[in-house]
Amino acid sequence: MSLNATSTPGYTFGTGAAAGAVDSDPNAYLYPHHTTANAKALIETAQALVNPRGKGIYATDETPEGIEARLIAALGADAAGKTFSDAEKRDRRRRWRECLYESLPTDYISGVILYYETLVDFQLAPVLAARGIIPGVRADTDAHPLPISPAEPATQGLDDLLPRLQAARAAGARFTKWRAPILCNSSSLPSHAALEVQAESLARFAAISQQAGLVPIVEPDVDFSDDADLKRSVEVHVKIINLIYARCAAYGVLLEGSLIKPSFAQPGLKHPSRSTVSAEEIGLATATVLARSVPIAVAGVVFLSGGLSDGDAIKYLNAVNKVIDTPPAAGSHLRLSHLPPLTFSFGRGLQGDAMQKWVKGDEAGAKQAFEVRAKACSTAARGGA
Repeated sequence: MSLNATSTPGYTFGTGAAAGAVDSDPNAYLYPHHTTANAKALIETAQALVNPRGKGIYATDETPEGIEARLIAALGADAAGKTFSDAEKRDRRRRWRECLYESLPTDYISGVILYYETLVDFQLAPVLAARGIIPGVRADTDAHPLPISPAEPATQGLDDLLPRLQAARAAGARFTKWRAPILCNSSSLPSHAALEVQAESLARFAAISQQAGLVPIVEPDVDFSDDADLKRSVEVHVKIINLIYARCAAYGVLLEGSLIKPSFAQPGLKHPSRSTVSAEEIGLATATVLARSVPIAVAGVVFLSGGLSDGDAIKYLNAVNKVIDTPPAAGSHLRLSHLPPLTFSFGRGLQGDAMQKWVKGDEAGAKQAFEVRAKACSTAARGGA
């Protein structure tokens, strides 16, 4: 989406109102630490990542160890007895990324989240930018146990974040993402301390990202491996997202130049309803979460696929978009017309089939398989699957 200096939604970047006149210049409402030029660039990038409707983000931000494990798993039985040196592993990671980056379908993919190695060491951002795809970077590092609740993780990476993001921007990144896992069960988890810690880290990350000139994507990833029911999942999602935006307000985050990457509200794998809950119920629950917690100024919602199967990730994305597109029934309490575009930021949900072909030497098949999956995700993001 191309935006000129007077068309950015919510802002008219002008010269200001005359003294004594009613101030109708939206520049007057920017936080002092956001220059007009920086705000304009952030908003344009955020809008381009979620528009036109149906475009989404390909997440390729697994750690080197994580992507190695997936490449081996994709080999299946053929992996038996195979070993690779460190140099061979590094070359495989680079070649796998290059294979898809050079052929990503631009009708469906707006941006790609890179791991720091892929961005800075492999220097692959220009490959994406040359095709009109916006490069981004993962900002968080490892997690550590929360002292008051050791079972719960607290995400790290704030201490040296600004120089790392400045280097990432110099290497071509224009947006960034921070994942905050949130454990969830029917009783004691998440603790309030964990919610506060993760909300604080996400808000600080978002503010520092914008300081570096990068659009932040805040990712509250609510776990669904335990025994929470759907109502409990909705409750936890609403709670953490509201906390995040309360802290974003405290840090002066420009919401129009930001995105959120939530999980779908869903019952846990250990809850009896997991096998019977419908995609339509999950779509309605997720829309309810967004209506109750995401501020109207946020530019877009890009769902994560997490541990979902490829099929479920697409079904849930389609279902929540259908809820948005369906006029509310008489007496409905939901007000959904203000919600921003709802699209995808999938990794496994996009590349699984492609990876299985690539590890067996079928690069053309890998590219074709990715395009099929990307088209299906795009259709779901339009509520048309």
